[in-house]
Amino acid sequence: MRKVTVFGAGSWGTALATVLAENGHDTLIWSHRENQADEINNQHTNEKYLPGTVLPLTLKSTSNMAQAVEHAEIVVMAVPTTGIRETCQKMMLTLNKKLIYVHVSKGIEPDSLIRISQIMAEELASEYVESIVALSGPSHAEEVVKHHPTTVAASSPDLEAAKVVQDLFMNQYFRVYTNEDILGVELGGALKNVIALAAGVSDGIGYGDNAKAALITRGLAEITRLGVKMGANPLTFMGLAGMGDLIVTCTSVHSRNWRAGNLLGKGLKLPEVLEQMGMVVEGVRTTKAAHQLAAKYDVAMPITEVLYSVLFEEKSPKEGVEKLMLRVKKTEMDAHYDN
Repeated sequence: MRKVTVFGAGSWGTALATVLAENGHDTLIWSHRENQADEINNQHTNEKYLPGTVLPLTLKSTSNMAQAVEHAEIVVMAVPTTGIRETCQKMMLTLNKKLIYVHVSKGIEPDSLIRISQIMAEELASEYVESIVALSGPSHAEEVVKHHPTTVAASSPDLEAAKVVQDLFMNQYFRVYTNEDILGVELGGALKNVIALAAGVSDGIGYGDNAKAALITRGLAEITRLGVKMGANPLTFMGLAGMGDLIVTCTSVHSRNWRAGNLLGKGLKLPEVLEQMGMVVEGVRTTKAAHQLAAKYDVAMPITEVLYSVLFEEKSPKEGVEKLMLRVKKTEMDAHYDN
């Protein structure tokens, strides 16, 4: 049994805390809202994020940051990417021991263009960090709490730390592989949200399976193209954190990125979409970062560029599709890795 604190009581943080509690670990989930922590402790529910789910009686919650830090041998960071820096800064106020950190957020910070593990390394003093592990893959919280079979990858340059995380989460319905390519795993997890937004736009316009299959396939090509240019292992993008996560996020109504894109395709403007969603849509921020990365590394990312123009330059989705279809002729195999 390990003592684990999950920071972030959204749907995914709560689902992972449930897995940990059911695996017999002493699990505490931190929420920045006291009423949410009280609901988890007293009602054993988190109705806003996982309606209809009864949480394990052994799962406890707190809104006290110092208590959450003190409890932990292992930290699971499940806050949105926009909250990673602030949460780490608050942790540092009481942190006095070396921990393994597992992050499950999927994004890239615009402007700095750094990944989640790099943000955490910047904000957490090195003497308090044993290792940072990324946990990523095709995994909807709504299905995990129903014990539907789910498979993810635990990634870190420190393979032993990845194995600790593998042992921590793995059970009869939640399978974990290890992967030492944290660059590829984090890029795949972040960039698939961009393509999922585009897939939602396509569905919102009313296009069918042909269009979506093309978006997924060519989306994977441009994610791989950028990842390889940045130094990632191309095989990572064929795996759970690449193709696997891309497929599930582009095709499922559970995906908030797909749902947001679907609203855009139906004609809503971005501010209206975000207001109607009422939750963080990671792909919007990541599209801006991906646009900047494509320019920095001189990599062709046509789907990303068209989506950027729809989100931030008010191009109509149909105009964007036409631009994609009328691009200069290419050879498919060369186009996977070349501009």
